[in-house]
Amino acid sequence: MIRNLRRVVRRAYRRTVDLSHPARSPLGSSVVNCVVYDDGLRQTGSCGAEEAVRKARKSGGGFVWIGLHEPSAEEFGGLAELFGLHPVAVEDAVQAHQRPKVVRYDETLFAVFKTVRYAEHEELTATSEVVETGELMVFTGPDFVITVRHGRHGSLGPLRETLEAEPEQLAKGPTAVLHAIADHVVDDYMAVADAVQDDLDAVETAVFSEHASRGDAGRVYQLKRELLELRRAVAPLDRPLQTLASGTGPVGPDMQPYFRDVADHLSRVSEQITAFDALLDSILQAHLAQVTVAQNEDMRKITAWAAIVAVPTMVCGVYGMNFDYMPELRWTFGYPLVAGATLVACVVLHRTFRRNGWL
Repeated sequence: MIRNLRRVVRRAYRRTVDLSHPARSPLGSSVVNCVVYDDGLRQTGSCGAEEAVRKARKSGGGFVWIGLHEPSAEEFGGLAELFGLHPVAVEDAVQAHQRPKVVRYDETLFAVFKTVRYAEHEELTATSEVVETGELMVFTGPDFVITVRHGRHGSLGPLRETLEAEPEQLAKGPTAVLHAIADHVVDDYMAVADAVQDDLDAVETAVFSEHASRGDAGRVYQLKRELLELRRAVAPLDRPLQTLASGTGPVGPDMQPYFRDVADHLSRVSEQITAFDALLDSILQAHLAQVTVAQNEDMRKITAWAAIVAVPTMVCGVYGMNFDYMPELRWTFGYPLVAGATLVACVVLHRTFRRNGWL
């Protein structure tokens, strides 16, 4: 697989890249932006990737930020060759569906983030989509940042504008961009977790209301599934962020406190998800207990009515046996007496069951 990908990269590079002709660029229709930053300031003018790299390296302290959206292997191949990206990381970036991680390849740091978005809905149902996910890959090197986005959301445009408004932070280089992206992704986790809290409160209120329905179990289960989707995005990112914040990774001492702050926020979201999951388990168990109690009440009502109906059934069964010699068969008051006695027995049973709460 890696060998085939390398061949694709070389073919794409030969077709699209020629460093002696700066007008040509390996970027295709998947490019979102290609910007050079020098000393934290955005350089004006547009250019191809090769020219952007020349400008960044010429200044000595600048870097280039290239953003892509769902590139193909051929579109990404030129950039992989230009920046010397590892084939395994390139394959992950193109194919997507990766687990969140942070991996170092020589001087290049490759990070994978799961982006999330809260899906707005009027009412939570057993089929509602609550959490939408995407992927964001980030390559950072000494003088470049390459972001690859998969999915319909997770645009980095607003984040880029925020960073450009803080040139002092952007002047710290590609690591500052990586921190800003990680912070942006984790902030989205927190926003989605807060929105899920509202759905959880609504489900809890519905389950314990007087008009609770047996269909509430489907809503609880669906919310648990969506919460699992959020957990898959959050949980694997904990150790990589701790590594970046602890000083054992490639991040310098000046950026470690920033990553430590992001790691703290991620821990908060992780604790929220764990608490939500435990609460949903309790809600589901309580709902099942309510259903069991309701079924028991139904069975008691059915049993009580069956006992009441058994009295006239027994009397009718006795007098329907057609014996010639039976008491009071030819007595004038026999029928009214038997009917009255049957009615009295049924009324007594009914009052007894009502007093005991069975009816």
